[in-house]
Order: sequence, then structure tokens, then C-alpha cells
Amino acid sequence: MSSMPFYVSPEQLMKDRADYARKGIARGRSVVVLGYDKGIAFVAENPSRALHKVSEIYDRIAFAAVGKYNEFENLRVAGVRYADLRGYSYDRTDVTARGLANAYAQTLGTVFTQESKPYEVEIVVAEVGGSAEEDQIYRLTYDGSVADERGFVAMGGAAEPIETGLKERWQPGLTLGDALRLAVDLLAKDPAGGTPRSLGAGQLEVAVLDRERPRRTFRRIGGGLLDALLSTEDPTHDIPAEDDPTPGRHDTLTGESPRDESTNPQTQRPTE
Repeated sequence: MSSMPFYVSPEQLMKDRADYARKGIARGRSVVVLGYDKGIAFVAENPSRALHKVSEIYDRIAFAAVGKYNEFENLRVAGVRYADLRGYSYDRTDVTARGLANAYAQTLGTVFTQESKPYEVEIVVAEVGGSAEEDQIYRLTYDGSVADERGFVAMGGAAEPIETGLKERWQPGLTLGDALRLAVDLLAKDPAGGTPRSLGAGQLEVAVLDRERPRRTFRRIGGGLLDALLSTEDPTHDIPAEDDPTPGRHDTLTGESPRDESTNPQTQRPTE
């Protein structure tokens, strides 16, 4: 007796893949991206100093992700290569968050529909502009959908209550300290309504795109500087000009500051 062929409708297949990806993403700790008066801040609950959820892509562009590390790391590396090739072949100003988000959307969409399993990732591509109105934040989901976010976005396990809190409490023009304290306060809340957790600098990965820095705007914040920003009640307290020499701001493979063109001859660009 011949067996009946196994059939799953396209609608059911897509639904199963979407459920699978959402469950994987929901298991991850959340990431918050929000604007402040001088740029865009990234705050992730991430005690690891080696596996980064937030990274620099190009001069004014950064990447944040939740989900499976090996999958979003592949996307990060592909984004760096895309940006380097486009900036080198044309002009540095031709590398934009919108172009990168479109490239990621194509990749995620192709994987979702054609591969045996979708990527269990959600990512944000952000670009800091000359003013807050020119900042760009794009959120991309596992199926390649792109959303143009304004001001803030949250991803990961407790994204919905965090988004609700951001809608109620975030406002344009926050100082960096105020923005970081807001993000940490929302990350620490218990989605079930229990007692909030205590999140210190050692459990956080924090970085910014600082529009006042020349060309390369990305920097990591940790150690004593992060402690001061999280604890101060002084609204004028802000990030100092010098870099914070904490272990977390070094590249995990080379030990160098990421994409440090002044010290790594392989990444130097011709004078433009």
C-alpha cells in the first residue's frame, strides 16, 4: 500500500516558521535603542564581555541584535563588508542605514522563505544624523520586514512592556544619563509584575552614536563612566571627551578598538 504524500499548505508552513523564530527571539534578553540629546544610545542586558549584541558598522552607523548569536553575528559581518565595499567603491557618504537595512531585509526574507529554518534574530540598524530629526532607526524582523522607528525601539524577550514604558516616559532631548537610566529601569522590570531586578554596569552592554564626535561616532561606555551615568542625578552630567579604557570596548578577536583605522593599516582609506 503506497503512502499518501505529505503536504503542508504554504500558509501553515509560513506560520510555523514565524512561530519558531518568535519563540527563539523571545528567549533572549532585551535590547533598548533610544535617542538622546546628542545622539543614539544602545542598552543591552548582556553580562558577556566577549559576545557583543551592539557593534559599529561604519562611521555613523551601528547594529544591535537579539536572538541566536551565531546568526546575528553573520549578519553583522556581512553588514561591515557591505559598508566597507560601498564606501571604498563610491564615497563614505553613500553608506547609509537605509541601504544597509534594505540589504538585510533581502537576506532575512530569502532565508525565511527558502531555507530549512528562519533566522531567530531581530536587529536594529541606526544612523546618527546632524540633528535629532535626521537620526534613523530601522527595526528588522526574522522575515525581512522593516519598520522605520522614531525615537526608540525595544527588542527581545520583554519588548512589549518595555515599548509601553518608552511610549509613556521617553521624550526628545533627554540627556545621556537620563536616557540610560530610563532604559535600565525598563529592562529591570519584571514582566509578570514582580519586584524589579537590580542591573549594574557589569550586567550591561552600553554604546552610543555621538553626533558630536568627528566622523566615527560609535563608542562603547563601561566601567566607572557607566556607573557615574547610571547613578548621577545631575542632568548636566554628560559623557566626557576622552574614551573610556574599559575591556568591553575592544574587539573580541584582535584586541584592538573596532575598526580603528588609525592603528590598523589594513582598514585605512585613501585620502578623500
